[in-house]
Amino acid sequence: MAKIGILTCSNATQDLGCSSVSCLADFRKRKGTFAEYPENEKLTLAGIINCPGCPTLTGPDKLIGRIRALTDFGVDTIHFAYCVKALCPFKEKYKAALEETFPKIRIVIGTHEEHVTSEEFRRRVKKLFRQPRKTMVDIILNKDE
Repeated sequence: MAKIGILTCSNATQDLGCSSVSCLADFRKRKGTFAEYPENEKLTLAGIINCPGCPTLTGPDKLIGRIRALTDFGVDTIHFAYCVKALCPFKEKYKAALEETFPKIRIVIGTHEEHVTSEEFRRRVKKLFRQPRKTMVDIILNKDE
């Protein structure tokens, strides 16, 4: 039995509202990187957590604490979600820190099947972040209407 945890991008989930639907669908259907598991092996999803956000000097340390919340429950594999794979400039640093701290945990880069190229995905995500957005300051200064 493989006990899996998924690490998602905090920006994608918190700021852009990704619900990990594609990751979960391919987990259930054994598609994407989940197709690598033998068909007769039971897969259990123990949890999904966000990265700590784009790191400061403590980024890897914060991530280790979050991953420990999964490893303490017997996770043997951590999948970096597609958003981390395609968007995160720190994924290799995070991977190295996790491999050093949790040498028995397998790290897999990716989850669901890729429906667009990484370049196209990054372009579209960047466009989402650049959309004008109202904030509390707009309300305070009566600019919200």
